Amino acid sequence: MSTRHLLGIEGLTRGEVERLLDLASVFFEANRQPTRKAATLRGKGVINVFYEASTRTRTSFELAGKRLSADVVNISTATSSVTKGETLRDTLETLQAMRPDLIVIRHPASGAAQWIAERLHTSVVNAGDGAHEHPTQALLDAFTIRRRKGKLDGLVVTICGDVAHSRVARSNAMLLRLFGCEVRVVGPRTLMPAEVESLGVRAFDRMESALEGADVVMALRIQLERIEGALLPSLREYSKTFGVGPRTIAFAKPDAIVLHPGPMNRGVEIDGGLADGPASAVLDQVESGVAIRMAVLHDLIAGPGAAPLA
Repeated sequence: MSTRHLLGIEGLTRGEVERLLDLASVFFEANRQPTRKAATLRGKGVINVFYEASTRTRTSFELAGKRLSADVVNISTATSSVTKGETLRDTLETLQAMRPDLIVIRHPASGAAQWIAERLHTSVVNAGDGAHEHPTQALLDAFTIRRRKGKLDGLVVTICGDVAHSRVARSNAMLLRLFGCEVRVVGPRTLMPAEVESLGVRAFDRMESALEGADVVMALRIQLERIEGALLPSLREYSKTFGVGPRTIAFAKPDAIVLHPGPMNRGVEIDGGLADGPASAVLDQVESGVAIRMAVLHDLIAGPGAAPLA
């Protein structure tokens, strides 16, 4: 990457994305070997700071750092000085004083990662900031699609659900457009952002037309923690109208794959049987997440020219 941070997909070139995906391929194969550790980041320090609950993202960043032999520390704000009133800036400056090489940050406020990067000398990776961006999720989704479909160029990708509150949808839309994909979004009008077409996507309000001919179908989690007011009549009605299940997936291509960033609300945005079926790439996404985050840590700490498996 051309900067010392990864704050979003916005600003990355197609070439930079391809290089990260190719590097992740090396780590993906290495992670399937009996010995899954490289000495690439030995002596380097990574601190994961999560102001929101997370299983997949936090654990995969931790595994990524450890498999590259970095010293990894996880900070849970529930047990940190944040509970005593410490500000975000004081927390991060305190951690920077310990001289880590990189800080991974997840925060509920959009723009938090950018704000932090402008004030710290340490490299920063955005692990999700509010409803803004989640760059490593988009990278791992692209990696998963490329492995399952053999390419990214020209695919039709339909993103279903709570687009208004989804940092995953935004980052994916930006990345997939770099490869000439047709990106569609579908969901209740109350869960669509204003001027949604400005994201470079086609917006639909019916699943049948949105999924017709789709190569990839991505179900988004209904983010109840971010939804304010009566934006949905009921979860049951949402599932019936906009859930990804056997009835709706039939409109996609026969070899379409199904993605979900997790955690899944089974029976709401995705049918449980479909999530566990042959079209599902959900667990592939989880496995890909470790490899992608290894590639990002390697790129920002060791540098693009360093051998990946030193």
